[in-house]
Amino acid sequence: MNALVPILIDGLNYSAWLFIVAVGMTLIFGVMRVLNIAHGSLYAVGAYVAATLIGRWFDADLPAFGSFGLIFASAIGVGLVLGLVLEQGLLRFLHGRDEIAIVLATFAVFLILEDVVLLIWGTDAYPAYQPYGLLGTSSIGGIAFTNYDFSLVVLALVVGGAAWWALNRTRMGKLLLIVIHDREMAQALGINVRLVYPATFAIGAMLAALGGAYSAPMISVSPGIGVDVIILSFAVVVIGGLGSIEGAMIGAVMVGLTRAASVHLAPQFELFVIYAIMTLVLIVRPQGLFMRAQARKI
Repeated sequence: MNALVPILIDGLNYSAWLFIVAVGMTLIFGVMRVLNIAHGSLYAVGAYVAATLIGRWFDADLPAFGSFGLIFASAIGVGLVLGLVLEQGLLRFLHGRDEIAIVLATFAVFLILEDVVLLIWGTDAYPAYQPYGLLGTSSIGGIAFTNYDFSLVVLALVVGGAAWWALNRTRMGKLLLIVIHDREMAQALGINVRLVYPATFAIGAMLAALGGAYSAPMISVSPGIGVDVIILSFAVVVIGGLGSIEGAMIGAVMVGLTRAASVHLAPQFELFVIYAIMTLVLIVRPQGLFMRAQARKI
């Protein structure tokens, strides 16, 4: 019982981080049928850009809370620039190709971006700890928790709520759902799918970069952070069902709480439990828990 509160709090915080990163991947797959392996590199670039800007912001002795604006500006800038460059410069030539070929192409982009990160930022770690303590701490059950971690949960709820509202309550979102459900019918109805693709990829890239930028104050930004992210994101979207935002949320909560329980109770199984959950789900539901129904063509 003494470990229950830390497990729940740590699990929710980790789930929120996972959801923010994974929801961009599942959105891109749902619309474009692209399993974007380069998602991890977009996360890493977002973290590096945010860490660099935050460091310079505090070196210039500017208002501390302005650093939060830099986090969101980094995510938007990285997502728009890299997202549009990758979609227009590479993926638009691969639409309609075999999904394995697209995976290999995005994996090549991942390797290239990893080297670009090393070329620009080198091998040194970039700390950006200053915003982490600005929101203070809270005590729950006699244990102190940093409010910045709780703000990550709030951010995940905002992202999830905004994604649900945009898809289900706006005209553009409903058109997007048509593209997700049946791309050929969407084209027949006059929807310009080639405009939907770059917009979707840019939004997914911004969410990946947002996960990295918001995590920068919580970690030491260093080479290789994108590798773990892509593996965990893939596990989450596979559990929830590729293309399902609701599934990404449920998958993130399942992985986050289970991992937190393992860290506190049996640390030696931390990595094992994530893959164990994924394996069990795939045995019972090979397409994931919330895989969207596919239209039958007869």
